[in-house]
Amino acid sequence: MGHGTSSFQPKNKTVRWIDSRLPIFSLMNEQAVDFPTPKNLNYMWTFGAILVLMLVTMIVSGITLAMHYAANAEIAFERVEHIMRDVNFGWLLRYIHAVGASMFFIAVYLHIARGLYYGSYKAPREILWMLGVVILILMMATAFMGYVLPWGQMSFWGATVITNLFSAIPFVGPSITEWLWGGFAVDNATLNRFFALHYLLPFMIAGVVILHIWALHVSGNNNPTGVSVKSSKDTVPFHPYITIKDMFAVVVFLLLYGWFVFYVPNYLGHPDNYIPANPLVTPAHIVPEWYLLPFYAILRAVPDKLGGVILMFGSLLILFLVPWLDTSRVRSARYRPMFRWAFWGFVFSCVALGYLGAMPAEGIYVTLARIFTIYYFAFFIILMPLLGLIERTKPVPNSIAESVLDKDDGLPDPQEQTWIWGGNRPRSPRLPRLGGRATLPGGSGRPDAAPAAPRKD
Repeated sequence: MGHGTSSFQPKNKTVRWIDSRLPIFSLMNEQAVDFPTPKNLNYMWTFGAILVLMLVTMIVSGITLAMHYAANAEIAFERVEHIMRDVNFGWLLRYIHAVGASMFFIAVYLHIARGLYYGSYKAPREILWMLGVVILILMMATAFMGYVLPWGQMSFWGATVITNLFSAIPFVGPSITEWLWGGFAVDNATLNRFFALHYLLPFMIAGVVILHIWALHVSGNNNPTGVSVKSSKDTVPFHPYITIKDMFAVVVFLLLYGWFVFYVPNYLGHPDNYIPANPLVTPAHIVPEWYLLPFYAILRAVPDKLGGVILMFGSLLILFLVPWLDTSRVRSARYRPMFRWAFWGFVFSCVALGYLGAMPAEGIYVTLARIFTIYYFAFFIILMPLLGLIERTKPVPNSIAESVLDKDDGLPDPQEQTWIWGGNRPRSPRLPRLGGRATLPGGSGRPDAAPAAPRKD
């Protein structure tokens, strides 16, 4: 995607005056209006716009909630109830924020799955992919700290269990744990630290998102075929073609979001978090939020504490190596039948780990968690490199235009007219043209015409 001199000429005098001194409008036109985008993008490419919307929603709702919250262990739970009961539309703000976290992760997991399926991590998009992994890790840290803020039973004990994991790190682990706690146990200092970091990290995420979009505009979009853009026939302007599709997807996503907010706002949460935190009463089953359950299942699948911590963090860090673990020259799984089976097995493993993370760490649940943990890592370490060497791929189109359109760019051939007699019958072959219109045996352009009468000279 090259960048030349912009041909954008503002009509408004004020805009033209500003743009001649600070070409921000030219930049916006180049990067958000005329930006060449592959013409075959499907709706899986709309999650980028959805995620930007969700990030803005979470930051705005979070800042508003922070105006009414107090990071004090004595009153934090009561302040949340104050927001729900006394603040005008406080219940709506809190549900937008709490449900928004789940919707944010639904969108980001689908975004990552699309990248894995269509090979969006391959050259020249390695940095783009790695920045996405950084965003994922920052999102998880932010979400975990936010889960602690209501200071309910699951908030308190979730913080206790997860922060205790750092104590397994040799030599420095206990010091890190005490630093996180601000003392020798989860208490008021812990809540203050987590509130400060929860407020700060979204702005760091926004900064990395800007780098992520910048990297995207340098390398350009991938597409369902995985074939690089080769000419202007392969692309369309970002506006209006992509923006209209994005807006439609956003509306559909907001309908689902709104349904959760107004009808089942607590469906994705845990009822124990409506009980004030009590250090003397341990819940029967401590679980994090659903979007962290697969990694929690990996943690519990290993009997050794340090080993579980290594695997849990390793399950995220291994994503940085994906561009180099996949040895195939073909990007898209559309043309990789064996990889496609491996990919759907990976998706099933992630879903299964999410379910097992919510179950008690005993019996068959632990055994299944170990099996799916093995497959999770085998997908990256064994299957990706191996399938790239042994897999026989399907023929890849020469260009994006070829995969979408006919060889004649999808326009009707002026030398050809096709008739269909209903149903799924085969189309007629190319017919000769006489007098500028298609003809059929019988001398007429109509398929139901009677045979032409012989001429009498």
